[in-house]
Amino acid sequence: MNTIFKKYFYKFFDRGNYLNIKSSQKIEDTKRIFKESYEGHIYKIQKSIREKKTLNFLHSGNLGDLIYALPVIKELSKDHECHFYIQTNKKIDIEYYKHPAGGVYIDDRMLDLFLPLMKEQKFIHKVQKYNNENIDIDFDIFRTLPVNICFNSPRWYFQITGIQVDLSLPYMEVSEHDETKNKIVIHRTFRHRNQFVNYKFLRNYKDLIFVGTKEEYEDLKKDVPNLEIYNCRNFLEMARLIKSSKFFIGNQSIAYPMAEALKVPRLLEAEPLFPVVQPVGKNAYDFYYQPHFERFVKILNETKV
Repeated sequence: MNTIFKKYFYKFFDRGNYLNIKSSQKIEDTKRIFKESYEGHIYKIQKSIREKKTLNFLHSGNLGDLIYALPVIKELSKDHECHFYIQTNKKIDIEYYKHPAGGVYIDDRMLDLFLPLMKEQKFIHKVQKYNNENIDIDFDIFRTLPVNICFNSPRWYFQITGIQVDLSLPYMEVSEHDETKNKIVIHRTFRHRNQFVNYKFLRNYKDLIFVGTKEEYEDLKKDVPNLEIYNCRNFLEMARLIKSSKFFIGNQSIAYPMAEALKVPRLLEAEPLFPVVQPVGKNAYDFYYQPHFERFVKILNETKV
């Protein structure tokens, strides 16, 4: 009995064997895809790290994903000169509800807002828009590697480079905000929301500051009428505001990765369907359900750091 006929025979008459064949075929497919398309890249990256003194990195976003690449770049900067090139206007293959750049990961407007934050990171020798430079480490391949990427986002880049670091330590530095300090800073996008929670109880808290778009703010203010918005000039100012906060609350978009990288007290609205972000370190919590959300907010509000 040939393999194809056997597969369809088992599909209708032996469900257990059918699932075993299907699973084995999937494993063989991933091995073939890796061998044909990615194995050479992985070995080439190792050779570049071993032999070169200057490393050129490429990433096309999302913005939070760029921040999660920083631990590897920071570690490699200890004995390499690191150049970080960011590609704009790369199309998104899937539908992102109300994505701020529309159908691309990063547009030029967002990059202009983001570059001041990256240029603040002293371990990056050069950071700029990609313009066909030669690239040693293409971080974009994490999206197409034949593995399930539902694990903590910074570790995507661990697996690409073979560099692993202590994620409980800060991997981004900014100074504190000049004026606004000790506030509860909140960011909640329309994407990556947890369907089991709401923010209504925060109307019982003071000094709530929202960072994000006007539409996101107005949506959350329906539940939290005492919420105020802070219009940040760019992402560097947003990071400085988070750095100066009493603690941060957010879902897995651009602002939470800043809080995670800075290691401020933080609370993540975890997304049940795509759990690729996990807090690491002290004074850091994530939540799936309402009573835990409310308890962790109370803990952080009463914690003296």
